[in-house]
Amino acid sequence: MTAPCVSPLDRVAMTETLSFSRLVYGMWRIGDDADTSERHVRAKVDACLAQGITTFDQADIYGAYTAEAVLGQVFKADPALRQKVELVTKCDIIAPIGKYADAACKHYDTSQAHIAASVENSLRDLGTDYIDLLLIHRPDPLMDHEETGAALDGLVQAGKIRAVGVSNFRPWDVELLQSAMTAPLVTNQIEISLARVDPFTDGDLAFHQRRKDPVMAWSPLGGGSLMTADGALTRRMDALAAEFGVDRAAIAVAFLLRHPAMILPVLGTNALERIARISDAGKVALSRVQWFQLYEAALGREVA
Repeated sequence: MTAPCVSPLDRVAMTETLSFSRLVYGMWRIGDDADTSERHVRAKVDACLAQGITTFDQADIYGAYTAEAVLGQVFKADPALRQKVELVTKCDIIAPIGKYADAACKHYDTSQAHIAASVENSLRDLGTDYIDLLLIHRPDPLMDHEETGAALDGLVQAGKIRAVGVSNFRPWDVELLQSAMTAPLVTNQIEISLARVDPFTDGDLAFHQRRKDPVMAWSPLGGGSLMTADGALTRRMDALAAEFGVDRAAIAVAFLLRHPAMILPVLGTNALERIARISDAGKVALSRVQWFQLYEAALGREVA
């Protein structure tokens, strides 16, 4: 029996009042494009919206701390567009690049002062007065969970962010921060793909599936490795791609969509023609056997 196809028009509830498109457009490379004009960035946004992809993933550090402003010029040019999308951004990484070029080393900062300042910068750069979802980008070994939790709750109560989540956290990190918060942590953005299948068995997906938290998957194409590699896994992907009339990328994404943990793949590309094909994964209905064929090829062995 095959699973039903998933359309990016399907919505996934984060809170009672906030939902995301099943596929998310990741903008970590938007500042790398040769053309960062408002016109070209708007074309990318429109290509996503035409497919029902309304959720856009950012972070303050992307593009050496410039990517939010690259996107923000679109909302400044057309403020009404803001109501048609959901904006996700992240904070807490300080790297010695861009505005932090003088930092002595790369580090994390989950203090109240830094989170508040980061959110104000993101609001200004994105050209908006609220962020739909703020993620703590990386676990901070020096995090004072009481201070961090209070800072995040305060931003929700002030209406500057609608919801809070985390990124790259393990289950115990989630539980620690949640213990100091009133607002729920609604998602965790972690690396999951056919090139990294550990979360299927290491407890990460199971933890969030039990909590009924949708999980955002970064690098669902294995950082591009799944598109360029040649081996048993990619040959299996290509065979299925031919069967469903899609490309290899659609198979990689469909593999994640098939899982009951409600995974939201975050896909990033600067090429308009590839953006227009992001939703092709919704044409693929993998059977249980087909899913396991991909999984075993990714493992390099039969399941035990």
